[in-house]
Amino acid sequence: MRNGITRENLRHVGALFRQGARPAATVYDSIGPDFFLALDEGWLNLGLWEGDGSDPSEAPVAVRRLVRTIAEPLPKNGVVLDVGNGLGAQDVLIAEVAQPTQLVVVNITRSQLVAGRRWLTEAGAEPVNADATRLPLRGGSVDGLISVEAAFHFPSRARFLAEAFRVLRPGGVLTMSDVPTLRRPRTLGEIYAGLAQLRVWGLGLGAAASPGSIVDLVTGAGFTALEARLVGERVIGPAVRFVRGRLEGDRTAPATVRAAARVGLRQVELLWRRRVVDYLLLTAVKPAAAPGRAVTRPRTSP
Repeated sequence: MRNGITRENLRHVGALFRQGARPAATVYDSIGPDFFLALDEGWLNLGLWEGDGSDPSEAPVAVRRLVRTIAEPLPKNGVVLDVGNGLGAQDVLIAEVAQPTQLVVVNITRSQLVAGRRWLTEAGAEPVNADATRLPLRGGSVDGLISVEAAFHFPSRARFLAEAFRVLRPGGVLTMSDVPTLRRPRTLGEIYAGLAQLRVWGLGLGAAASPGSIVDLVTGAGFTALEARLVGERVIGPAVRFVRGRLEGDRTAPATVRAAARVGLRQVELLWRRRVVDYLLLTAVKPAAAPGRAVTRPRTSP
């Protein structure tokens, strides 16, 4: 990355103030494959860590470990749909794990589909520029649906889950990760940090949802055999430490961009340290017959 303010930097800053009708899409339209805080090229997730985030060499492993963990429940040799696929690097791994007969990826941000073309080609994926709450697929046409760290960006989790239920065949699997809110902010600092993060990432107040309410939305959509667990200690905590180290050591990004990133990091760190937010892994099944609702409430990983 070049020193000084780039056109991409200005686009990202401008996106924070002119987010339009699709704010999350506008924000992500400004993030390219060279995003300097990404844990690895083309990977935009926070990773699933074994260490505490102090070892930079684990970052590329952590992002892949997270996607592999979420992808493992997908049915093998079927039609797989990746909703909110980012820059497409994760789809190469999803294809490796699930070995789908067809892999379709949906992203509301067309520029990300274009930027990730080489990864999508390697994965043999079919890109679709569409809204996760209005999937352009026929009902019962998908064997497995995966969504990595994206549902909180969608206009409505309830509508996304209804669409997921519709496009999955009976017996189809939903597997996803999400960022839930454990409690409402109580102090001025927490309120400011929460609202600032919503604004930065183009999110509405509806993005804040407890683990229990997310579980209720999934079961309310008709899914059963639900399993959920909270893993923030292995995701948010180490990712925050990694990014802090990156910011301390990086001098390639413009000083203004690094300063803005430090402010954002402090906000996330506050929300995590005070247990306002966490990280949720969830799987569920579209029942083949009348549902007998077996639900496992989210648990915190050891």
